[in-house]
Amino acid sequence: MSLPRFPYTAITAAVSVLAWSAGAWAQASSTPTLSEVRVTGEGSSNFSSRNVQVGAFRDQDPLEVPLTNNVITRSVLDAQQAKTLLDALRNTAGVTRSQLSGSTYDNISIRGILVENRGNYRLNGSLPIINLIDIPLENKERVEVLKGASSLYYGLVPPSGVVNFVTKRAGDKPATSVASSVSNHGSLDAHVDIGRRFAGGDMGLRVNAAAGKLEYGIDNFDGNRGLVAAAYDWRVTPAFRLKADVEHYRKDVSEQAGIALPAAAGGNITLPPVPDNKRNLAGNWQRYDAQATNALLRGDLALGDAWSLTVETGHAEAKRDRRFSQLRNYDLATGEGFLDISFVNDQRFTNSNHRVELLGQLGSGAVRQELTLGYTANRRNSFSGASAPRNERVPQNLYNPRPVPQLDPALSLPGTHTTIRDRGLYAFDRISFGERWQVQAGLRAFDYSNQNAGGRYSADAVSPNVSVVFKPAPDTSVYASYLEGLEDTGTAPATRANSGEILPPAVNKQMELGIKTRAWRQVFAQAALFQIDRPQTTVDDANRFVVGGKSRYRGLELSASGDVTPQFGIVASMQLLDARIVSVGASNAGELGKTPENTPRRTVSLFGEYRLPQWAGLSVNAGLYYVGKRAVNNLNQAWVGSYTTLSLGGRYRTKVAGQHLTLQANLDNATDRDYWVAAGNGLLGTGAPRTLRLAAKVDF
Repeated sequence: MSLPRFPYTAITAAVSVLAWSAGAWAQASSTPTLSEVRVTGEGSSNFSSRNVQVGAFRDQDPLEVPLTNNVITRSVLDAQQAKTLLDALRNTAGVTRSQLSGSTYDNISIRGILVENRGNYRLNGSLPIINLIDIPLENKERVEVLKGASSLYYGLVPPSGVVNFVTKRAGDKPATSVASSVSNHGSLDAHVDIGRRFAGGDMGLRVNAAAGKLEYGIDNFDGNRGLVAAAYDWRVTPAFRLKADVEHYRKDVSEQAGIALPAAAGGNITLPPVPDNKRNLAGNWQRYDAQATNALLRGDLALGDAWSLTVETGHAEAKRDRRFSQLRNYDLATGEGFLDISFVNDQRFTNSNHRVELLGQLGSGAVRQELTLGYTANRRNSFSGASAPRNERVPQNLYNPRPVPQLDPALSLPGTHTTIRDRGLYAFDRISFGERWQVQAGLRAFDYSNQNAGGRYSADAVSPNVSVVFKPAPDTSVYASYLEGLEDTGTAPATRANSGEILPPAVNKQMELGIKTRAWRQVFAQAALFQIDRPQTTVDDANRFVVGGKSRYRGLELSASGDVTPQFGIVASMQLLDARIVSVGASNAGELGKTPENTPRRTVSLFGEYRLPQWAGLSVNAGLYYVGKRAVNNLNQAWVGSYTTLSLGGRYRTKVAGQHLTLQANLDNATDRDYWVAAGNGLLGTGAPRTLRLAAKVDF
């Protein structure tokens, strides 16, 4: 199967045609209109959302989505002073940090499956942005997570889930705010947020800018960051609307060193004691200097009362220089080992994504259809950057770190290029039988290719999904869904006999049964049973890196979010997960029946805010976050322990000189616990130290 190409110029031309067509529609005597999208203000205290913008369910009520989805609203982000991706997603069951400590960016897993940093993160439900630098939250209205397989809409992505960032837009009321915060470690930042509607309300612009100095309380660390972002929308005619988003952000920090696993003895690994959470084995000069730019343009045209056409085009890019180090070959008794330091400059990653989508409503009365037909074309380019021919090694001690002398080797090894093309035609049909029953079904036809210096691989396939939704009451839905998807499986590493060989895509499968309800006040609650079967890579008898074997993830997930009363809001979630490697290659027989690495059996999060009725404007909050023990590798040769962190906070809203003022304090890891926060890929990472942040915000 070969799908047609849809180049950038064609998308641009299509937007122009949309604009021209909109003018023609405006001259018609009966002009179709597009429904208004409600923009919630930052003053809202609601901890749940009635709208999602992710996948084939964009602009739908989460109650209608036959998959587990979680929404972290602006109200929750504000209450917690969330600064990073993990700050937001710690409120979501099954989310854990993977491999890295998080001083540079958040590498995460969901349901024990790594979230791919170039395909599983989306801007406004569409553009794949690159999570190799902290994605800023100041200009985001909410963060959404659609868990599980998402290939129908997003192409080749792992079945961990899609994380979607929804940008703030100008609302009916003008918005102007200035905010600043400081931490006990010396971090300091400032943020300006301005939103206006103009041209009689037909145009809107929201601008956010932020800058700050970064200090996380760990040794040999400092840094800075910045953000500039704009979100523009224009109601050209009642039938045609344009939206544009652009954001640029950067981060330059000292990168915390990773700690490699000790060698196994007798089939077991003895882990070192958890280091002090303020310890950093790397040098201050070992920088992670990265920047990213994302741009997205969308046009929506109403074609009569029942049909609409959407055209989107976007581009995301990120680049970085990095001096990453790992402590290796250390003695558990003395802590003496060496720091293995890699050097790379000008790593570059780009995603170009284009989409054309036709949405129509058919039928009336008892049987109604909502049909979506679309085409998407995605191209991912990467350049590995210029690097040193070999890593540098310097002595270091785990227990008594010594200063690391600055090194500057020649970066004489040229980089290599990789290009991935993922194109797809998809159809999604939602059929309603009365007010209680829905059947949702979809197909996606893939046209995929992956090319690097070692060769080229291409494939085509078709993946289905089907769901049944029953609504026993208007505020409750029960569903069953089955989905299939494709995902990249990577390239054979240099240590294998087939080094550089591109592996074929793998098919993952997911089944889920669930219930969702708003029957209890303003709280949105859901429960789901799920099973994911996912092929995995392994090594065969000839030392070849191949796709062979399978992992199975079975779990129960519970969550509730919203305002229990006008004074009390909650965000709570729990996941019980039974993950097993159920099939292996001949050379990996020891993994059979084991738990995949970095996969906890239990995760629990509970956050609540109480707004004191006897003291107007004052609220207090607290959060507990539990992650169960996790295996350090697929052989389960050691386990990092479970941990629970406590967060406390409070804020006070008042008026000073006629302006709204918010004063806030948040304390994370209140008990200052030392713990292993991350495992996987042969590395260990430590949790962050206790951090107190004080903030002030003025709304004009």
